[in-house]
Amino acid sequence: MDLTLVARRAVTPNGIEAVEVGVRDGRIAAVEPMGASLPSEATVWLDDDEVLLPGLVDTHVHVNDPGRSEWEGFDTATRAAAAGGVTTIVDMPLNSLPPTVDPDALQVKRKAAAGRVYVDVGFWGGAVPGNLASLPPLHEAGVFGFKCFLLDSGVPEFPPLTHFELADALRVLRDLDALMIVHAEDAEVIDAAPPSCGRRYRDFLASRPRRAENEAIKAVIALARRTGARVHILHLSSADALPLIADAKDEGLRITAETCPHYLCFTAEDIPDGATQFKCCPPIREDANRDALWRGLADGVIDFVVSDHSPCTEDLKRLDTGDFGHAWGGVASLQLGLPAVWTEARRRGFDLSQVVSWMAAKPALLAGFARKGRIAVGADADLSMFALDQPFTVDVHKLAHRNPVTPYHGRDLTGVVRGTWLRGRSIVGEQPFGQLLTRGDS
Repeated sequence: MDLTLVARRAVTPNGIEAVEVGVRDGRIAAVEPMGASLPSEATVWLDDDEVLLPGLVDTHVHVNDPGRSEWEGFDTATRAAAAGGVTTIVDMPLNSLPPTVDPDALQVKRKAAAGRVYVDVGFWGGAVPGNLASLPPLHEAGVFGFKCFLLDSGVPEFPPLTHFELADALRVLRDLDALMIVHAEDAEVIDAAPPSCGRRYRDFLASRPRRAENEAIKAVIALARRTGARVHILHLSSADALPLIADAKDEGLRITAETCPHYLCFTAEDIPDGATQFKCCPPIREDANRDALWRGLADGVIDFVVSDHSPCTEDLKRLDTGDFGHAWGGVASLQLGLPAVWTEARRRGFDLSQVVSWMAAKPALLAGFARKGRIAVGADADLSMFALDQPFTVDVHKLAHRNPVTPYHGRDLTGVVRGTWLRGRSIVGEQPFGQLLTRGDS
C-alpha cells in the first residue's frame, strides 16, 4: 500500500468498526480488521478519540466564481470544505458571471476553477427561460444535473421558470435521464405575503410563509408525475411538505429532498432582530418545525443534508442596519456542516453512522458519484479524521471561507476535523490538487 490508516473506530458501510484502510494509487485497496498489519510505505494511526470518516459530499455550494469572486472563490471555498471534512462539492450554476446555462459558460467556470481547487469539484447546469436547447449539450458536457427557480433567484441573470417552462424542461431531462433540482417556493404566494422590511425577524419569516414551499412542491410533484422526470427538492425548510414528499415517494415518483444544517440547528424563536447573518431563503422556521424536519430525516422522507453555502460580502448582509428586507439571503457554513449537524444529532440520539450517511453516502448517490462517500474497496481514498467529542466555539475569523460572516459565530459545537485526505493525499499546504469532475467519470 502507498498509505494505511489504522483506526479503532471508522464509519464504514457496515457501521462503526476497528479497521485498517489501505490506499493504493488514490483508491481504497483494502479494508481489513484492525491488526491485519497491511504492508505499507506509510502508516497513520488515528488517536483513540478520533474516528475515520469518508470524505463528505456537499452537492449544494455557491462558489460565485468567476464574476462575484469577492463573495467567495474556488480557492477559499474548497479550503473551507477540506477544513470541514468535505472532499467533494458540486457548484451551483448561479451567482457566478456568466451563469452556467450553456456549454460556453461551463467552460468559463471550469477555466476559473482549474488549478485552484483543494477538493474535487463538479458543476450543476442551469435551466432558465430560453435555454431549452442548451440542456442536452450541457448534459453531454458533463454537468451533474440542472437547477431551476420557481421565483426570483435574487440575481437578474438567472430568471425563474414558469410551470409551463418547467414542464418543457422536465420532458427534455426525462429523455436524457438527467436530474432537475428545484428551488421550490411559489412566487404568487410570496407576492401576496406582507413584504419583508426592517429589523424584525418575524416580519421576514411572514414574508416567506410555509405555504409558498408547500404549493411549489405540490406543483413539482404534479409535473414529475406527468412527465416521469427525476426531481429533487432543494433546502427544504417547511416540515408541512413532508407528507407530500412521502406520498410521492410511495407512489413511485422519482423524487428526493434535502435539508440544510441551519434548518436543523437554529430556530426562529432564537434569532435576534437585526441578525441578518441568519437570513436565507426559504427561512429558518420555528422550533416545532425543526423537530419535524429531524423526524423527516429519521424516516427517510428527507434524503440527506447539504450546506447551501451561499456567502456574500459583509456589506451585502446589511449588518450595519439589520434590515432583513435588503440583506442578501444566504448562510455561509461549508466548513461547519459536520460539527453543526453532529452536535444536534447527538443530542437527539442519532449516531455518527447516520450523520455520515446523510452527509456523504446519500449526496454522492444523488449526484452519481460512484467512488465517493464511503469507505469501501474501490472507492476514492477521500477520508477525514474527526474528533467527535472535542468541543469548540466558532470564531468566524478562523474560518477559511472568504468573508467573515456566519450565523454560527460564537456558537458552541462539538466535533473537530483534524485532517483530511483526497485520494490518499493529505490536504495541507498551498498546493491545490483537487480535480474537476464530470458526470460519468467520478
